[in-house]
Amino acid sequence: MAETPPGATDESPAKHPTAGPDEPLWRDALGDCLRDLRRGRGEKLTDTAGRAGISPQYLSEMERGVKDPSSEMIAAVAGALDLTLTDLTVAVAERLRSREVTALVRSGRRGAYALAA
Repeated sequence: MAETPPGATDESPAKHPTAGPDEPLWRDALGDCLRDLRRGRGEKLTDTAGRAGISPQYLSEMERGVKDPSSEMIAAVAGALDLTLTDLTVAVAERLRSREVTALVRSGRRGAYALAA
């Protein structure tokens, strides 16, 4: 058995599968959610960005999934949308779960999901 080099761990990348082609990255799902929430309020990028204390360009990059924003930036935008980090995290997680369930239904695989009416 080969020795693990100094500073390395014995966990190989194979133990941590990457997102598949149908699974969005967190920053993409976050961006989609932020955009929908902002538009749902009838706001322009400049409105929300101004309250968050960031540039409209940065908010646009967040919404398009171009930036991997820090937790401070996410909190600032959540606050500008009158949301807590928990509210925003739940909204993104629900969006991801909805996509997952839809993918399962389309693939014909059965999942252990209970959908509430």
